[in-house]
Amino acid sequence: MKSFLRGLPLSIQHVFAMFGATILVPILTGLNPGATLVASGVGTLIFHLITRGKVPTYLGSSFAFIAPLTLFVTKDHAPGQAVTGLISVSIVYGILSLIITSIGFQRVRKAIPPVVVGPVVAIIGLSLAQTAVSSEASTHWDVAIVSLLAAILSALAGFKQMRIIPILIGIVVGYLYALIRGLVSFSGMSSTAWIQLPHFHTPVFSWQVILAMAPIALVTMVEDLGHMFVLNEITGKDVTKDPGFSTILLGNGLATLISALIGGPAETTYAENLGVIAMTRQFSSRIIQGAAVIAIILGLLGKFGGLIQSIPTAVVGGIGILLYGMIAAMGIRHMIEEKVDLTNMKNLVIVAVIFIIGVGYSNNGIAYATLAGLLIHWLIPNVALRTAKKS
Repeated sequence: MKSFLRGLPLSIQHVFAMFGATILVPILTGLNPGATLVASGVGTLIFHLITRGKVPTYLGSSFAFIAPLTLFVTKDHAPGQAVTGLISVSIVYGILSLIITSIGFQRVRKAIPPVVVGPVVAIIGLSLAQTAVSSEASTHWDVAIVSLLAAILSALAGFKQMRIIPILIGIVVGYLYALIRGLVSFSGMSSTAWIQLPHFHTPVFSWQVILAMAPIALVTMVEDLGHMFVLNEITGKDVTKDPGFSTILLGNGLATLISALIGGPAETTYAENLGVIAMTRQFSSRIIQGAAVIAIILGLLGKFGGLIQSIPTAVVGGIGILLYGMIAAMGIRHMIEEKVDLTNMKNLVIVAVIFIIGVGYSNNGIAYATLAGLLIHWLIPNVALRTAKKS
């Protein structure tokens, strides 16, 4: 009982971290938010089952599929076809998992040097900066600053128990401040039922939707790899070796398959929750699994989901500044620890290109930046490097 009470607030703050991004996808695409929450929780539990609880990460709605989901669900009113597309995505994940198992991940890993890994980890955080600052915190800067300061003070100057739940404390303090300011709306609670079941859709085969969605799995795979590099930095354990990246892809693919059948979007590992882990230094998968159970309950109990939705975006933005910044800092730390030589012109070019593409490209920028960095590393010969040094 004591362990449950101690872990509950840790799980709750993971729910807060993933909630906004997870339900934003169904709002934009026309999917059901309740079904999406249930799908994220069930998908996370399946992922942890496949990875044997060795990868403490949460799976939420992938933003990479917003465009095709919006097209087939909202514009064409063909949710059954969207389900088929997501099933094809899960099949691609399964195929990639088999390929990596066959050739060995170490061959893949050797082709990805620290000069690429570090900047990619950094832009995972930096790419979310626009959302945290311009879209969320700027709505009410005073609320965002109060939330941010409460989280920072809890993490750096709070009592022992406060230091492991700084995100939760920041959200609660920011919420109460926003409530006093009259900025909290409970309309979401009044418009939802106490119990709401997921909306199931029967798959409808379509080559058009398969060709539109299946290739995106390659993009999200690269994003997953970047997130695993972040997790390695945070925990000090290489999850790409144990349980292995092929197992991680298989877990993600099965989570997406179940999500599609429930009526949710594609699932992906979440940088927001990695930021929570980096802040709290609490690596237990049990905590993430607790968050998954809470997400399922929230998805089924509309009133509680409405309460979470009443959190002002400025509160989320203030907390996001800290969470996303922590991820960016992890990437810089990785380059320092791996002794990446930035006086080397080729290395400097790789970092520069990754940063600008990753931050500047709004859709799938992380994946494109990673590919750009790898191509420069692989294709530019050492002659260019030696010439740069001489000059």
